[in-house]
Amino acid sequence: MTELHVLRVFCGPADDSGNPLGVVPDGSAFSGQQERQALARELGFSETVFIDDAGRGAVDIYTPTARLAFAGHPLVGTAWLLRHLGEPVKVLRPAAGEVPVRHDGEFTWVQGRPEWATGRTPHQYASVAEVDALPAPPPGEGWLYAWAWEDETAGRVRARGFPRRIDERGASRSGGAGACTGNITEDEATGAAALQLTHALGRALDIRQGRGSQILTRPHPGGRIDLGGRVAMSEVRQLS
Repeated sequence: MTELHVLRVFCGPADDSGNPLGVVPDGSAFSGQQERQALARELGFSETVFIDDAGRGAVDIYTPTARLAFAGHPLVGTAWLLRHLGEPVKVLRPAAGEVPVRHDGEFTWVQGRPEWATGRTPHQYASVAEVDALPAPPPGEGWLYAWAWEDETAGRVRARGFPRRIDERGASRSGGAGACTGNITEDEATGAAALQLTHALGRALDIRQGRGSQILTRPHPGGRIDLGGRVAMSEVRQLS
């Protein structure tokens, strides 16, 4: 039997919300890409991570439909889990490249580059109320990161993330699995999109996404961006 650790990543200040994440500590139990993709599809999380070498920080990330070179909440969650299991790392190594890791009190941080976080289009709305009123998902094509300033001076942002797509007839699908990545109609907390938004605005952000998740970002000279949040364990399952 192989363990699956189910985490909540980017939890809010009251240790609530957070985006569910599946992590398989023994990636060798699912050695092929097709096998890993099939498990990610079966589990239905927005991402599932396979740890290939804990000591080196080598990881492999999948959505229910695709393999990813980089993703924010899987890397924050995996960094936290390795420390929780007594195997802390200073660097994670997804397909995109080396991702520095650090821990600061209750927050776990990773560092990425904006060019690694493609396909998450930020769109600014006039008010928090407009973002909150959006259906899940809104009509249209492509992944939408809807955001508005909650307090521009303080860098506080309200955001929601929608993995929309167009069906084969060219019509926008308004709900269900056809309008999302796998069965995800709205992503609770999206690190890659937060990284893109931070790059576009050029400043540190405190993002409140979904039902109550919190994502912190900090840009650095040279283009790298810190991405941080709280992580909590939900359960440990046994996989056959």
